[in-house]
Amino acid sequence: MTESISGPITEVHDDDLVQALLPPSLQVERDGADVAVLRLTRAAKRNALDDPTVLGIEAFFATPPSWAKAVVLDADGEHFSAGLDLSELTERNAFAGLEHSMMWHRAFERLERGRVPVVAVLKGAVIGGGLELASAAHIRVAEPSAFYALPEGQRGLFVGGGASVRLPRLIGAHRMADMMLTGRVLDAEEGQALGLSHYLTDAGEGLGQALELARRIAANSPVTNFAVLQALPRIAEANPAEGYLMESLMAAVASGSGEAKERMRAFLQGRAGKVGRTGGWQPAERAEPAGWEER
Repeated sequence: MTESISGPITEVHDDDLVQALLPPSLQVERDGADVAVLRLTRAAKRNALDDPTVLGIEAFFATPPSWAKAVVLDADGEHFSAGLDLSELTERNAFAGLEHSMMWHRAFERLERGRVPVVAVLKGAVIGGGLELASAAHIRVAEPSAFYALPEGQRGLFVGGGASVRLPRLIGAHRMADMMLTGRVLDAEEGQALGLSHYLTDAGEGLGQALELARRIAANSPVTNFAVLQALPRIAEANPAEGYLMESLMAAVASGSGEAKERMRAFLQGRAGKVGRTGGWQPAERAEPAGWEER
């Protein structure tokens, strides 16, 4: 049964502090034992991101529910997010603008470098700040309606929510430059081909796919998920010598955990499944006899 955590509701376990920090533009639901769904609820404004919403995202990922092992980032209505709420774009001086941009950076870094993996469901408008939010997620599932744009260039602005750091790593600086200089809009298939999404579903199936992935992620060893979220990005940014050392250290920590040893015993004894061609796990009864190596 799904439990809703929005506004003043205080029914869900020990999450009173998290709930109290959420603005009305954010709603949390619980899927099963250990998957949280954080949903943008400003459908009338195409889920444009105002300051309370961005600060609410920061607060949620700073102290996520204790039971959550994965989070699905979803949105009400037909659009993921049309970006910055332009009604809040006031005439700030340069320093105030700097502080506002750094607030967005801080909030989205909480998501990207937090303790729980995040799967985003992309549909409709994923533009400007909405694309910046999406790019901070670890896994992105897109529906056919999704389209991507960076309209800041046509509005005399520059990105300020982390796009110039994250997007070039996904699609290359030259493609981001094309989007900003020409106003190019990418459709869902183009975004999938370039790496803006990991999965492309049929219409209306994004949330279901994201929940399935989140449940699979939540079933991983916590040490492995920690390594993927915290060590992998740093290894990727390090020089090779430091990267290899960090990899060795993290591998030793992960393989030395009690859970890893139990999972390996289950695999060798034929009690665990094997990887199949579809990317999922075959049931244990279909796995080869113990002693076969996974290649």
